[in-house]
Amino acid sequence: MKNIEEKLIEQLKTGKCAPQITQLARSLNEPSTTIHYNIHRMEKEGKICTCKAVFNHAKINQGLCTFVLLTLSPDEYGDPERIALELAKHSQIESVDVITGDWELIIKVRTASMDEYFQFVKTVLSKKGIAKIKSLNSMKQLKSEFVLVKP
Repeated sequence: MKNIEEKLIEQLKTGKCAPQITQLARSLNEPSTTIHYNIHRMEKEGKICTCKAVFNHAKINQGLCTFVLLTLSPDEYGDPERIALELAKHSQIESVDVITGDWELIIKVRTASMDEYFQFVKTVLSKKGIAKIKSLNSMKQLKSEFVLVKP
């Protein structure tokens, strides 16, 4: 059988994954039509943005997880969403949040190695508008997307 793992991972990361209606129906003791109706309603109301796979990132060559705090330059301070949306376009960035305190943004970056992360910093985070960064590397992820990560 053909190995399409890398292509499949990229699709599953972006929400190309359907909820398992039958398993939900069994565990909730509800008819599958009720489950389907409620999921569809929550999607229409914007409560469910997407259904996606939760990965053990160490096993798919994205084992380095770095949380990056960013301070914006004074000329960008008034519109942190603009910089956040630009950053969100990069595939290595898993999440972007506007925050309070001494920093304006926090991003979660997934890379295969420290060398790859270093290249990411040089090419993406050293742009106009970002005044200062602080990197915090995760030593081990135990839970992601509300799911315990199996070793």
